[in-house]
Amino acid sequence: MDVNLNPASSRQAKDYKSDQYVRWCPGCGDHALLNCLHKAMAELNIPPHKTAVISGIGCSSRLPYYMNTYGFHTIHGRGAAVATGVKTAKPELSVWLTTGDGDCLAIGGNHFIHAIRRNVDINILLLNNKIYGLTKGQFSPTSARGFVSKSSPYGTVEDPFHPVELALGARGKFFARCIDVDLANTTGILVHAARHKGASVVEILQNCVIFNDAIHDNIVDKAWRTDRTIFLKHGEKMLFGANKDRGLVLDGWQIKDVIIGQNGSTMDDVLVHDATTLDNTLHMKLGLMSPENGLPLALGVIRDVEAPAYDQSVADQIKDVQAKNPVRKLRDYLMTKDVWEVK
Repeated sequence: MDVNLNPASSRQAKDYKSDQYVRWCPGCGDHALLNCLHKAMAELNIPPHKTAVISGIGCSSRLPYYMNTYGFHTIHGRGAAVATGVKTAKPELSVWLTTGDGDCLAIGGNHFIHAIRRNVDINILLLNNKIYGLTKGQFSPTSARGFVSKSSPYGTVEDPFHPVELALGARGKFFARCIDVDLANTTGILVHAARHKGASVVEILQNCVIFNDAIHDNIVDKAWRTDRTIFLKHGEKMLFGANKDRGLVLDGWQIKDVIIGQNGSTMDDVLVHDATTLDNTLHMKLGLMSPENGLPLALGVIRDVEAPAYDQSVADQIKDVQAKNPVRKLRDYLMTKDVWEVK
């Protein structure tokens, strides 16, 4: 892909914007993601005609209309399958999939995990507002047990999916998380995901102002965000808090939150984030942290491991077979098998 091949002809965010009116509710978190995606694409400097944005069905799946790139608004849950086909047929394209927690993890769950398992070089943007917004407020696969909605008036009796568990359980090599109100870090994460060779999953915790307003306020509110979230950076200590005086340490097999300098805890005890380790045990533990279990929610790039990409492996296999097979024309191929002449 043409990433910054000619910095002198760098592009701007507006080069990736279409002329379509953006039809999302005012205040919807999708606006923030769209803004960050335009900026990320400008930083990547990939030509719009070498970029494709695929989507399924849902509020977030309207995004391709607002991109001055190739786009395909597909059917419910099948965005990952179509994106896989696009990338395999046209590996030179930068392929993005925008999807929601319902579209991706319910009807599209099977396509989602297999795109990750195959390690197709696509960028999956999973917008998680824990509700079905387009169909007016039913609970989704990420809604918490007991959640009251139009389709669960007495509360759900199901436990939710955690996207990080699905992604890593499917042998995912890249997982990151961000929040819709943090535009600067979201843009950087999108750039990082695009530069990863293979399937990248970015979970965007996003607000639905109409049907699930303030669902993420327990972490995104500025009054307590620094104490309830931790932004992970590869190679750096896992520190958080307004004064960066709190850290994550290992207590046996478990992650523990400590205050540096209290109860014998020192800076040396604090874990250093390694996003590139092949073993995903610690990545899973970090991804499952939340204020509900007494730990900060992990943001940033949690996992970033190199591995062969499906589309490149397919292309290499085709070249290898072609090099070993002298047959180049259909007639020649048909005549290589048992033939007979009819008189």
